Amino acid sequence: MVDNRVGKMAQVLVEYSAGISEKDTVLIRGTTLAVPLVEAIYKESIKKGAYPEVTLITDNMLDVFFTYAQPHQLEYTSPFLKYYAEQVDKIITILAEYNTKHLTSINPQKIAKRSRAQEPINATILQRAQDETLQWVLTVYPTHALAQEASMSLLEYEDFVYHACFVDRPDPTAEWKNLSKNQEKLVNYLNGKSVIHIVGEDTDLKVQVKERKWINSDGHQNFPSGEVFTSPVEDSAEGTIRFTYPGIYMGKEIEDITLTFEKGVVVNAHAERGDDLLQEMLEVDEGARRIGEVAVGTNYGITTFTKNMLFDEKIGGTIHLALGRSLPSTGGKNESAIHWDLLKNMETDGQLYADGELFYEKGKAII
Repeated sequence: MVDNRVGKMAQVLVEYSAGISEKDTVLIRGTTLAVPLVEAIYKESIKKGAYPEVTLITDNMLDVFFTYAQPHQLEYTSPFLKYYAEQVDKIITILAEYNTKHLTSINPQKIAKRSRAQEPINATILQRAQDETLQWVLTVYPTHALAQEASMSLLEYEDFVYHACFVDRPDPTAEWKNLSKNQEKLVNYLNGKSVIHIVGEDTDLKVQVKERKWINSDGHQNFPSGEVFTSPVEDSAEGTIRFTYPGIYMGKEIEDITLTFEKGVVVNAHAERGDDLLQEMLEVDEGARRIGEVAVGTNYGITTFTKNMLFDEKIGGTIHLALGRSLPSTGGKNESAIHWDLLKNMETDGQLYADGELFYEKGKAII
């Protein structure tokens, strides 16, 4: 029997997040584990009079690809995916992994090469989103693998996911609108500011955000959401930051990361565990050494680190930076094949200043 919260989630995704209307072309992407949610979204899209298409991958497809793909295949940019990126009105992507560690033994250079080949597609999606000709949404469907990664049973993880998405509430859409209203206050304060100063344990970092736009992430792209973010000026980062939580990339963990920036570029990087992978990530391309995003997590209903950044970067009381690709909607200009989020807890002694004014302390905005 399908959990009735799945149908409720599909309704919110179609009506609130993606805003699907009659005659919209819709691409729904996921794994075969996500079929209950895929079918529910498909149903709601049909009821709206839209034109949904579905693509699903099986548990072994990525393993087979990275194991046997020749260099020319790793570097291949699919014209079919490029067409979807250029033409559809809505894209809903559902994360539903069979095994979060299945790429652990794959050579990181192969993954990096594949990421570079996908960059034109990702860039098109982000640019069209900025131009408001495409709405994309990223969400998750609970699986045993994701539950195990979060150190939960599947039932516990389902409750965690649906609570984070507000679909266990009587009126989920009203909850998202209320979160949006609260975040808008912070966005209005930050827009127009020039310098953000991050202070905390082993951290003293400044970035310039002059003429960059702060975004209210309120469930219309990431679902669940709960963050405000921007892209800093590309050559502005100065100082050092140490991240509290491990960096996660393709199922691999890099622990206790410390980065030092000069003129916007990482000049020193160290990790207590996984340092080799950290160094490889920084060499993916020139943009991988620059900050593509700075953000504040505001969803205090998410309190557990689950090794899934869709949830973790929204944890109230945290901030995160992303190395690599900027977000065009913010005015960011950094280009890279990666966009890698790194998370820091601010609840103990963290402080954020905007143009010298303290506006965030010990995990909460104080404006």
